Amino acid sequence: MDYRLEHDSMGEVKVPADRYWGAQTQRSHENFLIGVGIETMPAEVIKAFGILKKAAAIANNSLKGDKMTDEKLGFISAACDEVISGKLDSHFPLVVWQTGSGTQSNMNANEVIANRANELAGKKLLHPNDDINMSQSSNDTFPTAMSIAAVCAIEDRVIPAVGELINTFKALESENEGIVKSGRTHLQDATPIRFSQEISGWRSSLEKDIKLLESAITELKELALGGTAVGTGLNAPAGFDKKVAKAVSEITGKQFITAENKFHALTSKDEIVFAHGALKALAADMMKIANDVRWLASGPRLGIGEISIPENEPGSSIMPGKVNPTQCEAVTMVAVQVMGNDAAVGFAASQGNFELNVFMPVIIYNFLQSARLLAEAITSFNKNCAVGIKANRDKMHDNLYNSLMLVTALNPYIGYENAAKTAKKAYSEGISLKEACVSLGFLSEEEFDKVFRPEEMA
Repeated sequence: MDYRLEHDSMGEVKVPADRYWGAQTQRSHENFLIGVGIETMPAEVIKAFGILKKAAAIANNSLKGDKMTDEKLGFISAACDEVISGKLDSHFPLVVWQTGSGTQSNMNANEVIANRANELAGKKLLHPNDDINMSQSSNDTFPTAMSIAAVCAIEDRVIPAVGELINTFKALESENEGIVKSGRTHLQDATPIRFSQEISGWRSSLEKDIKLLESAITELKELALGGTAVGTGLNAPAGFDKKVAKAVSEITGKQFITAENKFHALTSKDEIVFAHGALKALAADMMKIANDVRWLASGPRLGIGEISIPENEPGSSIMPGKVNPTQCEAVTMVAVQVMGNDAAVGFAASQGNFELNVFMPVIIYNFLQSARLLAEAITSFNKNCAVGIKANRDKMHDNLYNSLMLVTALNPYIGYENAAKTAKKAYSEGISLKEACVSLGFLSEEEFDKVFRPEEMA
C-alpha cells in the first residue's frame, strides 16, 4: 500500500495515499481498534456532517467573506455534496467507540472535505481547521450532526413506514367491518368485539405514536451550532448561529432553528432522550400488535386460529408443513433491542458533566439503530404479513358462541350472581349457557333467545 505523510500538532503520520482523511483521523483509526468495520460511525451522521459543514461555509461566507471567499465556498460545497450523497463514505473509517465528544469524527469530516476540495481546486486552497472548521468546535458540531441525523431518520424513515402500516390497517378495518368475535382480557375470554374494532385499536396506537414522534422532532430541530467549545460562541461571529441554522434548513428542506441556550445544547441531551422515548413507545405498540397477530394466528388447529397470515417460508427443519409467524417474531426482537437501546441512551445522556456531554457517539449510534430497525421491521411486517391477514370467520363464530362471557348479556335480566351461577354450571357440566340458564329456572327458552344476541353486544 502506498502512503503519504500528513501532519498535525503532534507531528507527522503516514496515511494511505488513496484516502482523503488526514493525520487526526489516522491517529484515531489506529488508537481505537474497537468494533472496527462493524460499529463505525453511522452513515446518517456522516451525511449530517456534510450538511452542517456546507451550511457553516455558507454562513461564514456571508459573515466573514474575506476569509471564507466565494472560491473557497464553491469547492467546500462541492466536496460536501459528495459527502452528503454518500460518495465518500469509504473515507470515514472511524468507530463509535472513540472520544465521547466525537472530536475525531468532526476532524475526519474536516480533513476529508478539505482534501477533496483541494483536489477539486487543483491546489492547496483549504485547511481542515482554519477553513472547514471555521467558527465551529467539535463540541457544537457533533451534537448538531446528532440532531440533523435524528430528525431525518424519524421524518424520512420511521414516520413513512408507520404511515404505510396504518393504511393497511384502515383497509383491513373496512374489509372486516361486519365480523363479530370474542374479545379477550387477561388472556381469558371476554365480551364480544367486532374484528374491525380490534384492528382499529392497532391503527389508533400507531397514529398516537406518530403524534409523539412529531412532538419530539420539534425539540430536536434546535441546533447547538454556534456554541463552539463551551457554549459561549468563542471565535464564531455574531449571527453565525442563526445563519447556519437557516442554511441547514435550506439544504435539508426541514425547519431547523438555533438553540436558545447553547450551554444547555452542549451538555444536555434531554431532547434526544425524549425522542427515543417516542421510539420506545412505538416499539412497545409494535410488540403488542405483533403478539396479537401471532396469537390470533396460532394453530392452525390447536391454537386460537381466528386469522391466517401469509406463509412465507418453512418453519421447521424437522416438522414438515410447519409454518411460523416469523415476521411477528422479527418485530418483537426489534422491539426488545429498541427498549435496550433506550436504557443506553438514558444512561449516556445523564453524563453531561459541566459544559459537555461526553457520551454522544454511543447516544446517536443507539438512537439511529432504533430508528433504522423500527422503520425496516415495520415495512417488512406490513409487506410480508399485515397486508395478507385474513379472518377465519367460522373459527371466530365458533369461539364466540362457545364463550362463557356471553353470559354478561343476561346480567340485566337475571342479575350478576345468577349469571355467574349460569356460567359456572355451563363450564362444569360442559353444556351451553342456554341449557344452564333454563335448567336453573332463571329464564325460559323463549326468554333466553329473545335477550341473548351476541352480535348486538359489540
